Amino acid sequence: MQAIARWAGHRFHYAWIVIGVTFLIMLITAGTRATPSVMMVPLEEAFGWSRTSISLALSINLALFGLMGPFAAAAMQYFGLRRTVLCALLLLAGGVGLSALMRESWQLWLLWGFVVGTATGATAMTLGAVVVNRWFTQRRGFAMGLLTASTATGQLVFLPLLAAVVERHGWQPVVLIVAVVIAAVIPLVLLLLPERPATLGLHPYGAAHDAPLETAPSQQNPLQMAFAALQRAMPRRDFWLLFFSFFICGATTNGYIGTHFIAMCGDYGLSEVRGAGVLAVMGLFDLLGTTLSGWLSDRYNNRVLLFWYYGLRGLALLYLPSAFGLGYFLGLPVFALFYGLDWVATVPPTVRLTQDVFGHADAPIVFGWIVAGHQLGAAFAALMGGVLRNTLGTYTLATMIAGALCLVAALLVLRIHRPAVAPAAA
Repeated sequence: MQAIARWAGHRFHYAWIVIGVTFLIMLITAGTRATPSVMMVPLEEAFGWSRTSISLALSINLALFGLMGPFAAAAMQYFGLRRTVLCALLLLAGGVGLSALMRESWQLWLLWGFVVGTATGATAMTLGAVVVNRWFTQRRGFAMGLLTASTATGQLVFLPLLAAVVERHGWQPVVLIVAVVIAAVIPLVLLLLPERPATLGLHPYGAAHDAPLETAPSQQNPLQMAFAALQRAMPRRDFWLLFFSFFICGATTNGYIGTHFIAMCGDYGLSEVRGAGVLAVMGLFDLLGTTLSGWLSDRYNNRVLLFWYYGLRGLALLYLPSAFGLGYFLGLPVFALFYGLDWVATVPPTVRLTQDVFGHADAPIVFGWIVAGHQLGAAFAALMGGVLRNTLGTYTLATMIAGALCLVAALLVLRIHRPAVAPAAA
């Protein structure tokens, strides 16, 4: 690692190698998280499990994915980033691999709900926030935008391939492929992911060369760190505005579209491969949109950016029920364009606002709690989407509710981190 750092030092800052490795970890996490969406219908057909039963497993997964965020951030500060990530990847590979043997619905809840949900909570957005916070003092928005775009790239790479495998060979080879891919990234973490810049004798990107190096990990218990940061954040209105707006973000992305879109396409006669292809197109547009969002968050008012992101996402969702009946050019491609550009573009401005409000020390852990809100929203939408589909036989009402929630979030975010207005002089 030291030799690579010396080689890179003459060309670029080692922080960009760290971003590359973290991007790959988050990409694989996103691909793993997206895998159940191509398995939903095959599992129904193979075992006779209801859409509600499968959605419950995914709801548990999404809830734990979020609730692990603040504790994962605290563990990275106490045990170390590398140890935490390596343990999470080993747990993730084992849980996904064992799911090839499942025969009962409780095994789906245990493996894809509890095990995968817990492991992915340490290798997703919270990991990105910790890495950016440690390795960058400048261009943080751009770096976080790149890492957040890994969610889109994970879909783009994984979903069409996995959908084709499901169509030809069933669901079991899918989970084995995903487990092998997760295991393959572990050596890269060992070789290329240092604990912090000071491990290599470096300063963060953009820091002054005479700044002191950060070397000492926190000695506070991770549980105490997580809850202490929450206790400091809870009295502040900005925390709740960030939390509930991100709750809606999770409900309308990972929870609803990420979980149910392929099954929704099946209701309109589209195959898993076609539905996965539309999601992959969304991922391609999101790769552009989220990277651009990171660049914009370094330069413009992040509250205004979030207003536009949530508002446009809401309009796209309200359009979706009509999109299936409007033909090839005016239907799903239009939805994929507008929704895709906006899929997770909300993350860089949210991270930036969290850093502005809560400061360098607390921001990663507080953001972990905000991510918990994101995933609780995702869990709620994953479960309720399945319940409404089972009850009504259609996803239309669930889609309209999701769109309306985004419009509510667009109004909430305008109140975040507003400067106090001094009273006029008499």
